[in-house]
Amino acid sequence: MKKLLYAIFALLTSAVSAQQFMPVHKLSYAEQAIAQMYVDSVDQDKLVENAIVGMLKSLDPHSSYSNAKETQDLNEPLDGSFSGIGISFNMSTDTLYVIETIGGGPSERVGILPGDRIIKVNDTVIAGVKMLNSDVMRRLRGPKGTDVDVTVLRYEAASPDTIAFRITRDDIPIFSVDAAYMVEPGIGYIRLNKFGAETHKEFVEAVKKLQKEGMNDLILDLSDNGGGYLKASVDILGELLPNGSLAVFTEGLNNPKYDYLAFPSEAKPLFGDGKLVVMMNQYSASASEITAGAIQDWDRGVIVGRRSFGKGLVQRPIPFPDGSMMRLTVAHYYTPTGRDIQKPYTKGDGEAYAHDIIDRFNHGELMHADSIKYIDSLKVNSLRLNRPIYGGGGIYPDKFVGIDTTENTKYYRQVMAKGLINRFAIKIVDNDRKEILAKYPTDADFLKGYTISDKQLQELYDLATAEKIDFNEEEAALSKPLFSMVLKGLVGRDIYESATYFKVYNERDPMFKTALDVIKSKEYSDILKSPK
Repeated sequence: MKKLLYAIFALLTSAVSAQQFMPVHKLSYAEQAIAQMYVDSVDQDKLVENAIVGMLKSLDPHSSYSNAKETQDLNEPLDGSFSGIGISFNMSTDTLYVIETIGGGPSERVGILPGDRIIKVNDTVIAGVKMLNSDVMRRLRGPKGTDVDVTVLRYEAASPDTIAFRITRDDIPIFSVDAAYMVEPGIGYIRLNKFGAETHKEFVEAVKKLQKEGMNDLILDLSDNGGGYLKASVDILGELLPNGSLAVFTEGLNNPKYDYLAFPSEAKPLFGDGKLVVMMNQYSASASEITAGAIQDWDRGVIVGRRSFGKGLVQRPIPFPDGSMMRLTVAHYYTPTGRDIQKPYTKGDGEAYAHDIIDRFNHGELMHADSIKYIDSLKVNSLRLNRPIYGGGGIYPDKFVGIDTTENTKYYRQVMAKGLINRFAIKIVDNDRKEILAKYPTDADFLKGYTISDKQLQELYDLATAEKIDFNEEEAALSKPLFSMVLKGLVGRDIYESATYFKVYNERDPMFKTALDVIKSKEYSDILKSPK
């Protein structure tokens, strides 16, 4: 038997001489040997996928492999649209709760309303069956022009009723701008959640809207923005920097240096003048860092917040015929001054890389400015004002804002982790939607007048107790402002629009308050003229 196995393997390898034998041949022969000689049956596709994953894991933290379904899911949020029924929803107590319908979308056209519960999709009951969000979306999404039947549970006058709808799927936009509003006369605010295919277009529309409302200065919020397409970042920089400014350059061993220049979509930059403050934190990455880095290098604006994530590796998508894809790191991103955005890493040690943010927290960097380590050898000078700025992984803020952990107690985190704040907000909206709208017709009225009562908070605490979370009076008191803010924001979002949540949040957010103080004060010009 052993002789037979050797004979088979010899046949596999005979076509290639020792001199011609390459690592790729070894991988191919190993797979063929396993497929033809292994004691049990094997899934060859899975075998090859595991081999690719194993190879990529030995490289950098961002080279990755995704199967066909994962590839589709990864690309969809950045591509700008998908085909579906056009709702934003939450899964609350195993029931799909409609937060809002997309304006002009399929669900709005047939009469689906915020607050409706979708309990059945075609012949499948989705309520009360612990279904994953991804499973629900798979049933609601589908090719444009196809129909889906849904059964809705609607509460009107406290009397539930079921209604059947047939919805024709259509293209649904995925928005990058979470909020765009005037903070006060002359000062606008735009929050981006990603850099996708339509982000530049949305950004231009938001800026033009705010300029019509009198915007002279802009706060651009990139906090928690994990990035996306390089082109979207460069295009947005074209609206902020002088024509032809270097936005970023890339370079790698097998990829020569390439400069990306920023040009406006029209004759001149849309917001080339006026004060600019960029908010970012430790979760701002990739295209967010390219944007903030160029703004800092050219002294175009002030960066407020905390050191960004430090994702400065360029991935090239390599698609396979079966729809799967490998994203292979081919170069580094460098800011216009030559700063490498990527934070240090050890090849093959993805675990240590993943713990970097926790390490920053433990070392105090997220709370205290004096815990930030600036590396003198990585200091460069900005391009216009010649002020010192630093490299070393991520973009360092011009004005540091630490995390305040006082209100973020263990009790608050337990209640949040159970999804109880969102569930209770839905209950408030169900019971009080008409009363709130009657009393506060606009979100401006809501922001000014609506408050979360002590009675409502006690109901939330009782709900938490029923879910076996021990009540902690001291921690509940410390977290009261946080509970109230999040609840009010969620109620406002569900009744008015998603931007309402950020309007509520920004009223108490230390980073936003600092950004507003900087853009209004003499400190703005001082930061852009003076060393740290």
